[in-house]
Amino acid sequence: MSEHLTDRGVPHLVLERHRVAERWRSQRWDSLVANGPAWHDRFPGLEFLDLDPDAFASKEQIADYFVAYAEKIGAPIRCGVEVTSVRKHDGRPGFRVETSDGVIDARFVVAATGPFQKPVIPPIVPDGAVPVQVHSSDYRNPAQLPDGAVLVVGAGSSGVQIADELRRSGRPVYLSVGPHERPPRSYRGRDFCWWLGVLGKWDAETPPQGAEHVTIAVSGARGGHTVDFRDLAARGIHLTGLTASYDDGVVRFSPDLGRNIAAGDANYLALLDEADAYVTRNGLDLPEEPQARRFGPDPECVTDPLLELDLAAAGVTSIVWATGFATDYGWLQVDAFDENGRPRQRRGVSSEPGVYFLGLPWLSRRGSSFIWGVWHDARYVADHITTQRGYLSYETAADLTDIAVKAAT
Repeated sequence: MSEHLTDRGVPHLVLERHRVAERWRSQRWDSLVANGPAWHDRFPGLEFLDLDPDAFASKEQIADYFVAYAEKIGAPIRCGVEVTSVRKHDGRPGFRVETSDGVIDARFVVAATGPFQKPVIPPIVPDGAVPVQVHSSDYRNPAQLPDGAVLVVGAGSSGVQIADELRRSGRPVYLSVGPHERPPRSYRGRDFCWWLGVLGKWDAETPPQGAEHVTIAVSGARGGHTVDFRDLAARGIHLTGLTASYDDGVVRFSPDLGRNIAAGDANYLALLDEADAYVTRNGLDLPEEPQARRFGPDPECVTDPLLELDLAAAGVTSIVWATGFATDYGWLQVDAFDENGRPRQRRGVSSEPGVYFLGLPWLSRRGSSFIWGVWHDARYVADHITTQRGYLSYETAADLTDIAVKAAT
């Protein structure tokens, strides 16, 4: 956003509560890497330094990248400044922005905080039922947890990577698997990010019905690999269905594990079909990969699913909730939200004149919540702000005469 506003000569400030990209440094697990390769998960104007384009950047490399980009564009950032409220002015345009460092008068406000502010832990297992319950945003590494088995709830990218790391450390692990999409990490020599690009899926403007917040299981860990729940089970992770309820020390799971894995397989195979059709249609010389369609047999934990888990009897001492985040716009006290607290906006332009949003899923397209996708959405928002500033600066001869009279008096 700052880059595009600077290019258009629009004076602005960027307020950051902590350091640049703080959450990448202090609110993610130690071994986290990007889920897309370095050639893809970046801004157009800067490549990752000293990183192979097909590699997956570590969380520290990503944070350093944001710092380097801010320096490259000369972004006017004030770090250590928290915005506590934004309210409309009375009787004049613009907003009163109250911060931990004083009050700022702003004609326009861009909420570029993204969708991941408030960790969500479903109210299922009460405090004290096991020694430790943490959200994935507070998980750092296996040594952080007490000895014993771990239940990981949520089988998106975070859940499967954390469960795999815990199992590789020697822990007994249970992984609760809900509905998900399971793309191939790569196929026929191309990363799935490339396939989504050439197949037009990144630019899709409308999510499939009911799929606005789909859980996606993909990993860039250890050089990147396709997530296959059969492989996780073969390495000793006990798969279960969706975590449904808790009572008197026992967690109960929905009988949907087989259905969830089958649906993920169908999603995986559908993308391979589209990729094959694209290769044929365009006459590309990409190697065939028949082994990508071969699945091993379903493990026993799928064919005979566990529906109840006595936590104490199983030695479970920790639960890691990889159950996502919610937005938190309590500081933005304007008429820009629907009855469910979701921003009312189109392509980032909100229903409250002068207020804009960036980084939200499906803001304008599927890629809107990704690093490169935000860059394109920010350009559109910057154009909108520039246009509005042009209208506001318009003055007729009568306006100028009136201003002169007021100045003279």
